[in-house]
Amino acid sequence: MPTVKKVTSNKRQETSKTEKKVKTEKVEAEISKQAIKQSLPVAEATGKLSSNAAIKSKKAQSLNSSIAKSSLSVPVYSLLGKAAGSLDLSKSVFGVEVNKALLNQALRVYLNNQKGHFSNTKTRGEVEGSTRKIYKQKGTGRARHGGIRANIFVGGGIALGPKSRQVILELPKKMKKASLISGLSQKLLDKQVFGISGLEKISGKTSELAKFIKAIEKKSALIVTDKVSDLAQRAASNLKTVGLITAAELNTLEVIKAQSLIFTKEAVEELESRIMKHESRKKGATKLSSN
Repeated sequence: MPTVKKVTSNKRQETSKTEKKVKTEKVEAEISKQAIKQSLPVAEATGKLSSNAAIKSKKAQSLNSSIAKSSLSVPVYSLLGKAAGSLDLSKSVFGVEVNKALLNQALRVYLNNQKGHFSNTKTRGEVEGSTRKIYKQKGTGRARHGGIRANIFVGGGIALGPKSRQVILELPKKMKKASLISGLSQKLLDKQVFGISGLEKISGKTSELAKFIKAIEKKSALIVTDKVSDLAQRAASNLKTVGLITAAELNTLEVIKAQSLIFTKEAVEELESRIMKHESRKKGATKLSSN
């Protein structure tokens, strides 16, 4: 069997070598063609090819940078679902590289803390019953037993059963902030972040908000405001697919759960100031420690 493995590995090496040779021959043929057309030596032709590749890579980088800049402004809609300008977003909050492992960890913590372990069974020490020996040790022909509360008897205790407990997981503040930023950045990459204007003028009717969600063609949405008004709360309370939350209460779980996020201008400013405040405190602490 080991000889077969050696043969197969040698075959793979030979095929890879032949493929490399074919590729190099193709490249040399292209270079020679260009040199013949332009009546240039081969060395100059290779230099031109490399310069063209560099120009193409620079163009691609500039395009990517322009896309990244333009993606930090999202469309704004009125309550009627019509376009009403654009909303600028901070790159440090909505344009960061997404950390999927951290998002997974934060989601596990939030979901675990919402869950309770309430099932409970009694052990033989917790079950009511006598502690006397049920019959003598010898002479009965039966197995030896002590108390009637043993796990083997009906009505006795349960061995290794579930016990009610409270399991609370915690995330450090830095990880909470980083997971929230990753969640917001992922939503922006998915093109699921929008702005809304005129929410303070809402009449409180559910139909008004339902028409808005239908107009922007979204199944579910989370509306983020700086302050939740009674009329907006009344309009959203009868819609299962629409949520309403303040920027101070926004967390990673709510961001992931919602299909799309709809921000007011004031909510974006409050959210950015909330996140940037932590960074300014951190910088101040580092300056004090250096002094």
